[in-house]
Amino acid sequence: MSDASQSSAPLAGRIALVTGASRGIGRAVALRLAKEGAHVVAMARTQGALEELDDEIRKATGSPATLVAENITDFDKIDRVGAALYQRYGKLDILVGNAGYLGQLSPVGHYTPKMWDEIFAVNVTANWRLIRSFDVLLRASDAGRAMFVTSGVAHKARMYWGPYAASKAALEQMVKIYAAECAHTALRVNIINPGRVRTKMRAKAYPGEDPNTLATPDMVTDIFVRAALPAFTETGQTLSAQAPK
Repeated sequence: MSDASQSSAPLAGRIALVTGASRGIGRAVALRLAKEGAHVVAMARTQGALEELDDEIRKATGSPATLVAENITDFDKIDRVGAALYQRYGKLDILVGNAGYLGQLSPVGHYTPKMWDEIFAVNVTANWRLIRSFDVLLRASDAGRAMFVTSGVAHKARMYWGPYAASKAALEQMVKIYAAECAHTALRVNIINPGRVRTKMRAKAYPGEDPNTLATPDMVTDIFVRAALPAFTETGQTLSAQAPK
């Protein structure tokens, strides 16, 4: 993409942080936001996969991403990233809380305390730490936009999905409360339900499912771009990436 076309892109000049950016939905969203003009701060555990994403972003836009190869549950690191963004940019325009952890599918009483805690640490506590660390930066933007990825199981009492479903339900309630607290500011906060998407997590949860019946990650990125735009005004909503079938 030429400098001229990049500067006229809808998200030109915006700073966007995406968690879980090394694969699946997070990777697709990070790449799409970059193509729409944003400078992407990509956060994930795997350095090699982040470097591959960076190569693709450079190829598509001519500009690099900022890579943060850390576990999302390294909460002190989240604080340090917040401080670094403040020093460099003084703001954060777009936050995409995408990183998630399924764990195993088991009866509620069969989970080990360690796995239960890990699922909630990734799906709930890490997102609270993102809010805690980046709230000031998002409010410093002229049009801060935060979005967090949920799952349809948050609203279904489905057997064997105990901590994952409960953690997503907790995430949604937390995000809605945060949205209400920001209602009189320029910050807009929403939940995104990507629907049925062809990811490794989906394959683990539904091993017998035909992946060809599912949307690919790049097919669900439109809603993330729309929710990231300064002109987008909805807040406290659950936005669907796919039309219901």
